[in-house]
Amino acid sequence: MASKSSPPLNRLKFLLGLFLVLVTTNLASAQLSSTFYATTCPNALSTIKSAVNSAVSNEARMGASLLRLHFHDCFVNGCDGSILLDDTANMTGEKTAGPNINSVRGFNVIDTIKSQLESLCPGVVSCADIVAVAARDSVVALGGPSWNVLLGRRDSASASLNAANSNLPAPTLSLSGLISAFSNKGFTAKEMVALSGSHTIGQARCTTFRTRIYNETNINSTFATSLRGNCPSTGGDNNLSPLDTTSPTSFDNAYFKNLQSQKGLLHSDQQLFSGGSTDSQVNTYSSNLGTFTTDFANAMVKMGNLSPLTGTSGQIRKNCRKAN
Repeated sequence: MASKSSPPLNRLKFLLGLFLVLVTTNLASAQLSSTFYATTCPNALSTIKSAVNSAVSNEARMGASLLRLHFHDCFVNGCDGSILLDDTANMTGEKTAGPNINSVRGFNVIDTIKSQLESLCPGVVSCADIVAVAARDSVVALGGPSWNVLLGRRDSASASLNAANSNLPAPTLSLSGLISAFSNKGFTAKEMVALSGSHTIGQARCTTFRTRIYNETNINSTFATSLRGNCPSTGGDNNLSPLDTTSPTSFDNAYFKNLQSQKGLLHSDQQLFSGGSTDSQVNTYSSNLGTFTTDFANAMVKMGNLSPLTGTSGQIRKNCRKAN
């Protein structure tokens, strides 16, 4: 009898194992909730919003920096606040990774918010959730769309320099490279274009676009000449230029209109409109602000759900710069 029942039993075990994998995969995002702090820290969201509004009012560029902080956190082992961790004797964190060093900023704003929340409700609100909410509030502060941020992420106790170096899309990527980098995180090409629209705010360092303005041909010549004044062929690596020269502190669709005029600042920007498969999406967003902002907001919700630590995983850091 045993030999006859073994195959069905093995199949049952296989199906049960597959079911558990699927349940575990979907459980994390299912455990996030927009009302997570409603009773444990009811003033959490208003506290974050007030601090973000103050920071962005003081320096508009900070809005783009806080949005980027969320993106650079989520693309490296999920939205777990790992990007905020300082190096220790036993761990080299993500702050010195190529895509982050000398460019990722906003840590002090997160520290301020965390300090305020620790006074209100100690040990309750995670650093990862603060980063996610601050990104949304930054976009709203600069005139962009809002979205429902699901909450309940917990913080990682470690970070990964290698993952940061390998997972974050480089400004030198081709269109196929961009599509692949975002596909690896579960995003469609359309969602990748929508998320790239975040470059309608913020600035980039000369070192990230020097090769484009001196060597590439699919660039508006007047635009390239104007940029060379602030980005010499040698030196001035950290000199800044707006990613969107039309309205650098307004969250709008000017970024896409600039691409149509070959005024993308980064090589990766212009790749979205260079005769490839995403040209039509750029045209759509260029002519329809509402479509762009809706797609962007939906993609941001999806990004915020990337592999969060929930339940008993991770911790709620008391200080966002170090594990408890």
